[in-house]
Amino acid sequence: MLIEILRSTAIVAGVGLVFGILITIAHMKLKVWEDPRIDAVADMLPGSNCGACGQAGCRAFAEALIAGKVSPATCSVMGPEDVEDVAALLGVDAGEAQKRVARLLCAGGTDVAIQQAQYRGLETCKAAAAVAGGGKGCPWGCLGLNDCGEACGFDAIVLNEHNIPVVLVEKCTACGDCVDACPLDLFTIMPVEQQLIVQCKNLLAGDDAENVCKVACNACARCVADAAPGLIEMVNNLPVIDYEKNELASPEAVGRCPTGAIVWLEEGQQFADTLELVRSAKE
Repeated sequence: MLIEILRSTAIVAGVGLVFGILITIAHMKLKVWEDPRIDAVADMLPGSNCGACGQAGCRAFAEALIAGKVSPATCSVMGPEDVEDVAALLGVDAGEAQKRVARLLCAGGTDVAIQQAQYRGLETCKAAAAVAGGGKGCPWGCLGLNDCGEACGFDAIVLNEHNIPVVLVEKCTACGDCVDACPLDLFTIMPVEQQLIVQCKNLLAGDDAENVCKVACNACARCVADAAPGLIEMVNNLPVIDYEKNELASPEAVGRCPTGAIVWLEEGQQFADTLELVRSAKE
């Protein structure tokens, strides 16, 4: 009996030993070598996994850095000193990244936009948009329930006194979460160098547009006439800016806009109060 037990034990131990050896050999043959610098760089990154760098997350960004596909400055969340530290570790140039920021293409706050019905329900833009557009006179306008601010993980969006989201340029990382959160597609990611912006998506024209919002574009096309040739064209009653010609852009294009729907943002400016612009122009 004892001999049978020992024999069985020896067989099991022998089989385990053989499989252990085979697994070890397979691991050695199939193991994919990974550059140890990836872990080192990943530990230096912010860990926000926001995707603003164009990669799937911070580790993917670290892998792209090691592969030489991107520069450290591509990460918009790291501060200048952190960027330099990563560059020093890898022995590469920190590089330069064009600052990008989220922009809201609407200025129709509660002080200027007509509210044709009172929305009562779940306090989110997504829910309000599903119920007759939320009750706002302009069906393309911001609903002001702050889905974008709730989605922003960097506290870069705040509501002003007229329930219009204001992007804090210095905090914005261009991660795009606000773009995904807005049910009306009112947010876009733009380089800060693109200072000429149309803060309206209303497709109406003339009095029909201004009857629902005082700062709506009324399709007068004065901006097209005042801008450099070919810079702006009218499409579906809205001016569309060709940003490939951004070097031609200037504040002159906004000077005769009767509603302030097209604006020129100075460097670092968060948002243009178009109603105030119109008031100033009329004084």
